[in-house]
Amino acid sequence: MDENIIDSLIEAAKEAAKYAYVPYSSFPVGAAVLTDDGKIFSGTNIENASFGGTVCAERVAIFKAVSEGHTAITALAVYNENTLPYPCGICRQVMTEFSDDMPIIVASDYSVKKHRLSELMPCAFKGDIL
Repeated sequence: MDENIIDSLIEAAKEAAKYAYVPYSSFPVGAAVLTDDGKIFSGTNIENASFGGTVCAERVAIFKAVSEGHTAITALAVYNENTLPYPCGICRQVMTEFSDDMPIIVASDYSVKKHRLSELMPCAFKGDIL
């Protein structure tokens, strides 16, 4: 994957993290997805007093893309200032719905790691088995 695209995704995720609504965890996360036509959609985590109502940054970014007609996600970056914020299991499952094996960039101000979705979600449950 082109380094300029990676940098753009990380920067969009970093910008999104500024708008995190995290009154309970104080753990702001931003995410950005790249669609197959080159558009970038970002999202941030949004917490709720009823913790089940909380939505992760990755899903917000994916849902924003999908809600605007973009169902093919080709890459995703997720960012937290201090630590590498690996996507949770629910986010990984949602990712498999919209990508076969996209690159996942996990970034902080101190480190960047690159993975494939298949590495983070082996033996994924996919709709083609239904």
